[in-house]
Amino acid sequence: MYTKVRNSIGSLFVRNKSNQIHIMNHQEANINHYAKILQKTIDFVTTHFRNANQPFSGINPADLKPAVHAIDFNTTSTSIDELLVEVKALYCQHAVSFHLPKYIAHLNCPVVTPTLAAEVIISALNSSMDTWDQSAGATLMEMKLIDWTCDQLHLGPSADGVFTSGGTQSNLMALLMARDYYINRTLAYNVKIEGLPADAKRFRVFCSEKSHFSIKKACSILGLGENAVVCVPVGNRFKMNTKELKILMEKEIAQGNIPIAIVATAGTTDFGSIDPLIELGELAQVYGAWFHVDAAYGCGLMLSDNHKYKLNGIEFANSVTVDYHKSFFQPVSSSALLVSDKDTLRLMCYHADYLNPIEQEKDGYPNQVNKTIQTTRRFDALKLWFTLRLMGKDVLGEYIDQIIYTAKQTAIIIDKDPDFELLNQPEISTILFRYNPYSKKVAALNTLNQFIRKKLMDSGKALVASTKVNNDVYLKFTILNPVTNTKDISIILELIKNIGNEYARNN
Repeated sequence: MYTKVRNSIGSLFVRNKSNQIHIMNHQEANINHYAKILQKTIDFVTTHFRNANQPFSGINPADLKPAVHAIDFNTTSTSIDELLVEVKALYCQHAVSFHLPKYIAHLNCPVVTPTLAAEVIISALNSSMDTWDQSAGATLMEMKLIDWTCDQLHLGPSADGVFTSGGTQSNLMALLMARDYYINRTLAYNVKIEGLPADAKRFRVFCSEKSHFSIKKACSILGLGENAVVCVPVGNRFKMNTKELKILMEKEIAQGNIPIAIVATAGTTDFGSIDPLIELGELAQVYGAWFHVDAAYGCGLMLSDNHKYKLNGIEFANSVTVDYHKSFFQPVSSSALLVSDKDTLRLMCYHADYLNPIEQEKDGYPNQVNKTIQTTRRFDALKLWFTLRLMGKDVLGEYIDQIIYTAKQTAIIIDKDPDFELLNQPEISTILFRYNPYSKKVAALNTLNQFIRKKLMDSGKALVASTKVNNDVYLKFTILNPVTNTKDISIILELIKNIGNEYARNN
């Protein structure tokens, strides 16, 4: 009986051993299998790029959902070729093509080719960036890139940082440090052990009314509540009004509340506006508040000799958010949180004997998990490493110069056209406007421009965004592709006019 069971188990093991071909390892058969699958996938991707001729297919969820739901995970594809056909039908042919020049909707950039080579290495080696014994050289390479970025922003010799998944995580970590820095410095209270002190209900975070929603989200997650966020009005260029900020801070102080942080935005999502960083940094020092700069969008300005002056004052920041995947032409996710004083990162540090014991720190082993709320992280920094080493900063700077130039020319074209109403002059590369040829009432204009955006998306010929300013609907161009030129812009504007005329005929 025992022999029969043993033989049965052995037979099962032998039968399943062929499945081990899928494990990426040192064996020749496995390596060849990997190379074959990767080559077929590369051929598939290159064909996709050759054939992509418009930003979007125009598919809607109701039409695509049945095909996705029909997939049975209890069965497998017979080959990589069959699987790629499936992925093409469900994903690739409907994927939004950020790389095409007529995609000018959101803060999505085309990616540079060195990053794609890096992605192959990142995925295959699968380093985890939390501890030295899982990442070794990758740790030092990430630290080198953080130091380089801090140097570009002149954050000082004590600066440090860590790669993150995106701007939302970076902003959360920044406000976590702002909260705990005030508590530790002023209240002599251990928030990690004891939770939030009673005074926390009086904490206030000041930001522009045009700041990213992640600021309120962070305060909610941190137990301060959205009501802790004081939104400061903007001026006529959609920048935070420093006079209003001072008035609001004094008002909150008079009510017994405590300003713990000022958040400046270097590149708002709607307008690309850069808050007055120098003035805000000075005010933060006067009030003893943490100064955070959300430069997720505007960080690319540091690459440009012509435009980096727009970030003057960022050197006063306690912390800075940068999104390489917005302005450095990197694939998501590639972001970072930077701090001017590396010791403040310890506010997020936890030790575990099984992961990052204190003894390792004493022995000089750098564990990046000590700097972040994440544990397991990909080696996303390698993408930026490849970019800087193969292309260089200057080429990236030329890309930034080009998109800013195209944005300025776009604003001129729109402003000269009597059918359009221009709302802002771009500081980086975002333009807001609306189609308004008929002098219609505002309500009618809102409906008209909403119709234009949706109709354009449904066609797939071009993708633009929309937003509301004082409850009025505006179309939004966000130019982050150096290949996009004024000819592309003119074609999109003509499409908008055609859709607007169609709407007028039917309404």
